[in-house]
Amino acid sequence: MSLTIETDLTDVVNGIAAAVRDVVAIDDDTLRDLLVAVLSRGHVLIEGIPGTGKTLLARTIARVLGLDFKRIQFTNDLMPSDIVGSSVWRPDVGRFEFVRGPLFANVVLADEINRTSPRTLSCLLEAMERGRVSVDGDETVLADPFFVLATRNPIEFHGTFPVPEAALDRFLIRVTVDYPSAACEQALYQGDDPASRVDALRPALAPGALGRWMAAVDAVTVSDALADYAHRVVTATRSHDAIALGVSPRAAIAWVRAARALARMESRDYVVPDDLKRLARPVLAHRIVLTGGGDAAEHLAAILDDVAVTL
Repeated sequence: MSLTIETDLTDVVNGIAAAVRDVVAIDDDTLRDLLVAVLSRGHVLIEGIPGTGKTLLARTIARVLGLDFKRIQFTNDLMPSDIVGSSVWRPDVGRFEFVRGPLFANVVLADEINRTSPRTLSCLLEAMERGRVSVDGDETVLADPFFVLATRNPIEFHGTFPVPEAALDRFLIRVTVDYPSAACEQALYQGDDPASRVDALRPALAPGALGRWMAAVDAVTVSDALADYAHRVVTATRSHDAIALGVSPRAAIAWVRAARALARMESRDYVVPDDLKRLARPVLAHRIVLTGGGDAAEHLAAILDDVAVTL
């Protein structure tokens, strides 16, 4: 039975989580981060080696939310027209008609984005930032809602392009999909193919409910003291000796918006410091550039420990 907008959002989240876990073995934090991104109208970067269920996860999320899904396999010869679409001459009507590409879907899985050329990546980034694309000089609006779930293999570098910091900043959240637990993997050996269960899933939301929950996130309040706390954390990243590029104002705004979504998921209309702390790593770490390279998660955790909460 579909959940309605009148249902407490905690129940909605629990229903979605149960449906997703029926198909995909996923930990609580990763699933929470994905749902936060959805409610925040944000895009997600999924890192993990091939074969760990990233495509299955994206398909399942789209199915449970009742959204259209398309997958784009990014390669070094992929052109912008391959993802956006192109104008095709129709002799029966005597004119060109635009044939939409796979980017015109609610949920787009951009598989291995670091394998495509900068030109095609720029086209994807425009779509992610503005919710529209340029076609023959005209702007065409994409689906609403529109989410990009992009995957990147953190191990293999042959035939790949570096993903610039500006591109990483377009992703609200970064999550890592690791190997399943021993019990889950052994169950896969003995059971049926999980992909076969995706089509049997029913949407966990009534039509239009997702849009109303997204709008409800805007009503979540952020106190002056909490805004000050967030700013002190952000400022600390900009003056840290090991950090070459700290959190930008755009990233800080995204962090607070994600915290609003998490508060709404827990049936609160206000943000608490723990909301920000729980989302600091998935929202901020991939936006921070260290002087010596590497992952900023440890430095970010130390900053959160050092910055006092004064409410």
